[in-house]
Parts: sequence; C-alpha cells; structure tokens
Amino acid sequence: MKLKSIFNYILVAILAIQLVSCDNKETLESPFGATPAERLDAKQKELNDLLESSEFGWKAVYFTDVTQLGGFTHVFKFEDGKVDMASDFDDDTSVYSSEYSIELGSTTSLLFSTSNRIHLLSDSNNAPTAALRGKGYKGDFQFLYYGQENGEIIFRTNRSFEELRFVKATAADWTNLAKARAMIPNVVGASSRPLFRLLETNDGSKINQFDFTFTPASRYAVANSIVAGSSFSYNVGIAYTATGITVKPAIKVGTQDLTDFVYDANTGSFNATGTGGVTATIRYSNKPLVLTDDYKPLLPGNPTVIYAYIAANLSTAASNSNFTNSLLNAANASLPSTQKINRIQFYFNDGANGSYIAYTFTGGRSAVYHFVKVTEDPVNKTIKLSNDGWSVATPPTFLQAIDNQLLDPNGLYVKKETFKITYSNTIYTFTSASSNFRLTTYAFQ
Repeated sequence: MKLKSIFNYILVAILAIQLVSCDNKETLESPFGATPAERLDAKQKELNDLLESSEFGWKAVYFTDVTQLGGFTHVFKFEDGKVDMASDFDDDTSVYSSEYSIELGSTTSLLFSTSNRIHLLSDSNNAPTAALRGKGYKGDFQFLYYGQENGEIIFRTNRSFEELRFVKATAADWTNLAKARAMIPNVVGASSRPLFRLLETNDGSKINQFDFTFTPASRYAVANSIVAGSSFSYNVGIAYTATGITVKPAIKVGTQDLTDFVYDANTGSFNATGTGGVTATIRYSNKPLVLTDDYKPLLPGNPTVIYAYIAANLSTAASNSNFTNSLLNAANASLPSTQKINRIQFYFNDGANGSYIAYTFTGGRSAVYHFVKVTEDPVNKTIKLSNDGWSVATPPTFLQAIDNQLLDPNGLYVKKETFKITYSNTIYTFTSASSNFRLTTYAFQ
C-alpha cells in the first residue's frame, strides 16, 4: 500500500474517533435531554406551579424537634411571589401577607423571604423552656423540595433536614386554627378536673398505664410507665386540632401506631382508636397512679427537713396548679401594693419549735408562723397537718384560704419530682388529697 493511501486511512480513523467522542460527550453532559440548569429551572417552575395550584392553599403541621417540642399548624396560600399565612402559634390566628421565593442551589427550595408567622419558630428570643434559651423553637423558614407523594408536597428543613409535608388545605383549615387554640385548656387540664392524669393503652388483651405530664409552653408530653422498675415511656410532641390533638411520634400500641386523639367533653379525656380493640386514652385520675413514701422524712422523729415555695423562682412553675395560683393571687391582692407573699416555708422536726409553716412577705411585713402537728395516713400515703397554734393572736384572714388547703383533713400527697427549676435543689410538690391545690417547693437538705 502506498504511503499516501495509509495516511488517508489514518486520517479517516482519527476523524471517526473524534466524532464518536463528541457523541459520547454530549450523552454524558445531557443524559436526560436537558442541561443541569434547564432541569433546575423546570423544577423551580414545577414547585411554584404546585404551590399555586391548590384552591385553598396548603396546610403543614410543623414539629420542629420531636425530642422536646410539639407541633404548630400553618396554612398558606401562594400566588405570584406573595403568600398569605396564618398559624396557631398564639391566639393571633389572623392571616398575614409576606413574600416567598423559589431558590435554586444544590436543590430547589421554598424560602419564606420576608417575616411572617412561620418566622416565630426560628426567633431565638422565643425560647419556651430554659433548655432552649437562645434557640427558640428550633424552627426553619427555608424548605428543600423533594417531590410529591399522594397529593402532598414533600420538603426537608434546610437546617435539620427533617421531613415536612404540605397537604392541600380546605376552607375549614383556615377557621380551625382558632378552634385548635380553644382546645388548649382541655389539653392543659381544666381546674374543675382532678390534677392527676394518665395515659392508658389497650392492645386488645392487656391494659398498661403511664403517668402523664404535659408542658404547655413547649407543647410536649411525657408519659412514664407506672410499673415498678420499668423505664418505658412515651415522649411525644402535641399539636392541637379542632377536635382534639395529634401526637408525634405515634403512640405505638401492639403493632398499631395511634396519632389522632379526639376530645370527649363529658369526661375530659382524649381518645385514640385503632382496630381489634386497640385504644389509647389520656384521662383523669382522682389520685396519683403511684403512691410514694416521699412523705415519710417529714414525720415526727426524723431529722429536720425544710421545703420552701419561693415566689421569685416558683410562681410560674408549671407544677403549681391553677387553683393554687388563684389563691396566691387573691391573697396578694388583699395586701398593700408594696407587700406580697414571697415565701411559704415548711419546717418539719425543727427541734423545740416542732413543725410549722412560715409565711414571709416583701415590703417589711412581719413573718407569720402556723405551728402544726404531723401525722400520716399510711394507706393513702399522705401526710396530715393539723392546727397547733399561731405566732399571732389573730391569724391573717388573707392567708386563710391557702392555709386551709395545707391543713386539708384528707392530707397532702408529697412527691419528689425529677425536674429542676432554675437551681439544683430537688423539687417537691405538696398536693391536696381532696382538691386541685398543688404547691411547688425547693428542698433545703
């Protein structure tokens, strides 16, 4: 073969290889028939069209951190970069307008770009508990778009990557926010109902009970098993609805997950129903589920023990009952403006002084002491305080209502609590065995 012919063959081969390489390059760059920028643009339009497609907008129940916080319901109506929004964060369920945008980054996201109700959850000044000081409700206002499923829009939060779903709203969802707010007193517990509450589950063959405590500020509930030695508990965030509550994570009973509890106005209970006899109920009890011996160190013959309600630190304690707060407020209202009850302090077995209740005040008012005899009811595990004289000839009338509760003939339940308030002192509560009186105190030993 001539040299010229060989050269021509080589040239044709090189050209063929280059053409194949170019074809492969195009295939690698555009496997879906569009450039990455084009795909992002399409995703941006897809999300925006979807947001604007629902007649009554969208609803989202936003649980920001199910390890310590409950859920907050928001409704949104999107159009042309504007969003109308309302929430049940507080009693203001009005609709407010602001701006939103669809952002393009590593993925498409929805950004609430100007302030509105959802920003209340990300405000670090809105801390519901001491543990969340500087963190607020740990909320977000930018949500990463992850597609659709069964008519719902799937997002993940930008900071914590938690899933959040938007479901199509109804006209009623906008007005139900106020009804959900009206449910709060029922969840907190009416002052006309017993103080003690429990979660009771039934898997169709066995009933289990759990001591139930709800913290309104964080919308969080803890239910601990009453079985001795058991550490099992349900820790759930609560979201209010027009008919009851929703919990997250679900209450698992047997193999079933229960999330929606309906309020029964007659009994004050919240009921969730599964199948095959599976149920879960939050209800009231006339006495503690677990009767403790926490009162025994207060009985005669033991060393001195001291407990104190200190208004500066404990007046807002969630463990004080509404009834107790009302009695304290009424007593303070009867005093001059410069004087208030600042301590109710219990001394047990204080040497020659015996046992007594010390009432002290601000504004220079002298302390008042009520001496008491201490006995026990070993069956109901209560401590009973009875009159043994006062330090003044005439006991102050403004203290009478509070003092009557502390000297309840049916006794007081004394409980060593597991939580702390401000300081490291152990918390003890004193609860009437026959009324809704419960006072929170620090232990000083």
